[in-house]
Amino acid sequence: MLTPTTRTTASDAPADGAAAPTLDPLLNTLFESLGLGLLLYDGDLRVLARNYTATCLLPDADEVSQALALASVESRYQDWSASLRAVLRSTWPTRFDAVMLRADGQPDRFVNVLCAALPAGDGAAPRIGLIVLEDVTARTTMEQRLAVSERLAAVGKLCATVAHELNNPLDGILRYLNLALRIAERDHSESLRNYLASARDGTLRMVQVVRSLLEFSRNAPPAVADGNINKIVEEAVRTLEGSAAERSVSILCHFKAAHMPVIRGNSLYQVFCNLIKNAIDAMADGGTLTITTALDAHHAVIRFEDTGTGLPDNVEQLFEPFFTTKPPGQGTGLGLAVCRELVERLGGRITAANRTDGRGAVFSVQIPAPASRTAARTPEQE
Repeated sequence: MLTPTTRTTASDAPADGAAAPTLDPLLNTLFESLGLGLLLYDGDLRVLARNYTATCLLPDADEVSQALALASVESRYQDWSASLRAVLRSTWPTRFDAVMLRADGQPDRFVNVLCAALPAGDGAAPRIGLIVLEDVTARTTMEQRLAVSERLAAVGKLCATVAHELNNPLDGILRYLNLALRIAERDHSESLRNYLASARDGTLRMVQVVRSLLEFSRNAPPAVADGNINKIVEEAVRTLEGSAAERSVSILCHFKAAHMPVIRGNSLYQVFCNLIKNAIDAMADGGTLTITTALDAHHAVIRFEDTGTGLPDNVEQLFEPFFTTKPPGQGTGLGLAVCRELVERLGGRITAANRTDGRGAVFSVQIPAPASRTAARTPEQE
């Protein structure tokens, strides 16, 4: 809740002689207790009165145009003086939708601003302006999130279409490149073999992107198969231990729970492989990746803690499609987005944070445990 610095209900009489409005106690109570911000101003744009909500939303200033200019963020709303004077000359109200207001030390608010002129009462031209402030932050934020979700859904459909269209020709190109490489090796043509190998590497890169797009757009549930979480971690480590050795990365596993859930589906293996690969890529000069599994009352928790370069300030961006911190050509920006999708299908969540000592990152995967049956660890898993 916003905390007002000052509380003003009326000011001195305006310089042009118009008297400040007076309210009886009942109307004053209603005026002050409304959830809408109400503010009255005169022909010189001086504040005549404002209620508690208006004081919360706008900074303290003698002129209402100054208060709005100080609070509003967008440049298109900076000429408040001309707009408010025009309202006094008009018989029709003016509305400004979703104006972003900013106060020191407070989160930004979205406010609908309605400006109207009140008649003077003696038949003369309107002399007093009324401003109604409606806080629509929650509604605007929800609309923005819905718009982002709709765009992502559209991108997902487009990705699926493009990926399916490219998959078959890419497969054919790879086949012909492999055949050409065999001929080049037989004829001992070194330069031709290098050219074809480069072309194949580029095609494999395209295949990887297409595969990532297909995985991101696929909404089908994972294939049904049982797997103990500790066993899945070990399989993922074995898959990438060669890449880790090339980068001088040591992988340490600590299985703290005697019993771990058995998860149906193969999706966790893909998630673990992706997180391990990202950790290896973040430690180009070597380092240590520590994988810890534990079980609390409600969740199985798997932590991947590396000694790499760390994460950007806005870690939530990491899980957005096509966002990557890797150099151009080395990341599609879909790996973590796919990981979040797969973990959430299991009813879990994945989070990211920098290590407290500032050297590396920590990714945590939480999977609900009660819904899955647990199994004792076998001697092979030990």
